[in-house]
Amino acid sequence: MLTFATAGEIKNVLLLLADDAGFEMGAYLNKYCQTPNLDKLARKGLLFNNAFTSVSSCSPSRAQILTGQPSHASGMYGLHQGVHNFNVLPGTATLPNILREKSKGGVLSGIIGKKHVGSGEDFKFDFEQTEEQHSINQIGRNITRMKLYAREFLQNAKKQEKPFFLMVAFHDPHRCGHITPQYGEFCERWGSGEEGMGSIPDWKPIYYDWRNLQVPAYLPDTDVVRQELAAQYMTMSRLDQGVGLVLKELQDFGLEEETLVIFTSDNGPPFPLGRTNLYEHGIRSPFILASPNPKDRHLETTAAMTSLQDIFPTILDIFHIPMDNSSHTSSSSYTKSLLPLLKAEPPTNENDTVFASQNYHEITMNYPMRMIRTRRYKLIHNLNYWSYFPIDQDFYTSPTFQQLLNATMHHQQLPWYKNLLRYYQRPEWELYDIKADSLERYNLVDKPKYKGILKNLKERLLKWQIDTNDPWRCAPHAVLQSQGVFKKNPVCLSLGHEALAKRVTHYEKYILL
Repeated sequence: MLTFATAGEIKNVLLLLADDAGFEMGAYLNKYCQTPNLDKLARKGLLFNNAFTSVSSCSPSRAQILTGQPSHASGMYGLHQGVHNFNVLPGTATLPNILREKSKGGVLSGIIGKKHVGSGEDFKFDFEQTEEQHSINQIGRNITRMKLYAREFLQNAKKQEKPFFLMVAFHDPHRCGHITPQYGEFCERWGSGEEGMGSIPDWKPIYYDWRNLQVPAYLPDTDVVRQELAAQYMTMSRLDQGVGLVLKELQDFGLEEETLVIFTSDNGPPFPLGRTNLYEHGIRSPFILASPNPKDRHLETTAAMTSLQDIFPTILDIFHIPMDNSSHTSSSSYTKSLLPLLKAEPPTNENDTVFASQNYHEITMNYPMRMIRTRRYKLIHNLNYWSYFPIDQDFYTSPTFQQLLNATMHHQQLPWYKNLLRYYQRPEWELYDIKADSLERYNLVDKPKYKGILKNLKERLLKWQIDTNDPWRCAPHAVLQSQGVFKKNPVCLSLGHEALAKRVTHYEKYILL
């Protein structure tokens, strides 16, 4: 029988999700971007310094949060909308469905803003105001409308006296320049009150002088990038003001003292080495866990290695719903509730690990990658390494990428530690010492000193792939056989790549089992 939290415990969950945000926050020591509401939330809660998404793409990331599974296990391999059409596999357990079924309707679920996962029946919230009912800007960037829908949801929860899980998913600071360039590269002018831009009553636009901004070390140090950062910061400030509005609604309904607030982003910013990449700026996530319990940790940071997949068991833990391993696959052995972190910092272990699984972004971007990241080392396996790394549409048209492209085509130098050819051409294996090389400039795969570390990380990565039933676990040099005589003991059978690299003088006889 399901039991709910008793008096004095956390009863509700509010998940605030940004779209393509990095660490553009004062709480993460950004000196320029003004985010007073997020900074205040960080002071009231626990700030994570080692939180990672398990996939650097929008729909798969939202699916990982709502299923607790990597993208190769849930089936949300890439973007959901339009021609991409990715959906989770039939029968996949999701948070809104589990909460409704296990509580027999006792827990109210809601989503406001960008949903971007499917199918609809697999992610069926009790209350939905998303791009499925509205235009994406009106429901994801119009913070006044989002505030009013949050008010409606909280009013219903209060009236029905039900605990709730509410996900408010902002569309900021996602790019929009390739669809509606009149609003700016990040829709920073949309709703600003300028002529032809419309207005959002609750938004007080903050304009940033690009000439004063400092370019993060991983990006080209150019004026074009500074101008893009100014636009991105403007939309981050709109998101921040939206966060403040939603938290004010929570307070006005008297629900602040019984609600756990989570803030994070689905993946990294849409810049080079960011979104769609498994490099640090593609997978590292801002993360705040703010508990209303005065005995929990506040105004502290944690170094715990955390995956966004951990949100799933954390929310189930709050509502005292056990994880159903039979339907969840063995992914559950790689996720954990974050509630114990609110009580104490766990001992540090150098082998603490997070994993990542990237398959597609857009349907044409066939570049599966797998990653294991410990506190010090990262190993990336590029399964389609003989192909160029693909570029998505909105990033391609961005001023930053166009500057990279044009400089390359005209043989001009850019102040960047990479070049476009190195960005496109990637080796099968990439090993980095993150402590010594935070920008991931030096691949250590061929260094004899790291032979033992490489072997250990490869073995652990493969075990995770096997445990989570990764269909790509034999790629790229073998084919998975898991049917017929191999059903009980799946095997990887060689494609002969090693032999193809040499001159073929004769063929071995093959025996069909």
